[in-house]
Amino acid sequence: MKILVWALSGIGDALMFTPALQFLKDNVSDAIVDVVVMFKGSYELFANNPLVNKVIYFDFLHEGKLKSLLFIKNFVRQYDVSINVYPSNRREYNLINFLTFSPVRASIDHKRQGNKNFGFLNNVRVLEDDNLHNVEENIRLVAKIFNLQPNYDYDLSFFTDEKSKDIARQFIKDNPTDGIRIGFHPGCNTLKNHEKRRWETEKFADLAKKLINKYNAQILVFGGPEESHLKNKIVESVNSEKCISVDGKTLSETFEIIKYCKYFVTNDSSLMHLASAGKRFVFPIIGPTNLNYIHPWRTKYKAINLNLNCSPCFYYSPKPLTCSRNDIEFKCIKDISADYAFQIISEEIDKEV
Repeated sequence: MKILVWALSGIGDALMFTPALQFLKDNVSDAIVDVVVMFKGSYELFANNPLVNKVIYFDFLHEGKLKSLLFIKNFVRQYDVSINVYPSNRREYNLINFLTFSPVRASIDHKRQGNKNFGFLNNVRVLEDDNLHNVEENIRLVAKIFNLQPNYDYDLSFFTDEKSKDIARQFIKDNPTDGIRIGFHPGCNTLKNHEKRRWETEKFADLAKKLINKYNAQILVFGGPEESHLKNKIVESVNSEKCISVDGKTLSETFEIIKYCKYFVTNDSSLMHLASAGKRFVFPIIGPTNLNYIHPWRTKYKAINLNLNCSPCFYYSPKPLTCSRNDIEFKCIKDISADYAFQIISEEIDKEV
């Protein structure tokens, strides 16, 4: 049984497929699974996973249509099953899945613009459920393909290497603390206007000062190279040796350092899911996103959100993120104060002290 997995929609989405991968392998022991990704971070997620036969990287975003078609040709009629990882609700993803001409082409049946985006090209589908987590949707899809009863008792998994672990140990050795260690991630994906999901760096900095003052906390600020300006703003504003920028060269190094944090405060982002995979206590700062979809999976968490009547307003579709309010655009994230976030976080910390 040869299975091809298209994990194209992002690093966090790729990570949220890993429970379904374990579920698949536990029930189809002879399955040979290859995974195609288009982000380097997603490649890292699967590179050391013992359940994956081969990981293939191709940058669809920049290679152009002709090279992309020639690349897809390599997979035509080579697999018994081809799977689009949820939430791949773009016509390009459905076309790619169709062009494999695999006997089974599987994808979630999206409620919003599903058929408009060629979802009908997939011949095994499960209707999207807004009450379910992305992990559950992926497992439901695998269960449908192989006529199984869904089992959701699987963790997110990220297998790193010894080099990354050594680098993390050295980082912690170089930056000791006698207080609790708390991770921050002020960034998130910027595609389709999603930077509007970000909490302001000024509020992250204010929150850091409060946590340092009350708990003698060490704040580690994470983010990729494209988020350096966000990290720098926070570190410069806090102006304390207790607030440190983390410059992990790889996603694996970042993950291993995150595992040394007791708590993790983050926007809705891939690092939120990394912290979940590392079993940290996560405080996701949530604005327009449907928390049902993306809440930290199988780890302790407490969402920092306002639960406005208009929230959530973001559901999976190819459209850019927009706000329909007439007063304050994205009030759901902009009106979350540092004081409010600190209150929620300190209540949970005090329970464990």
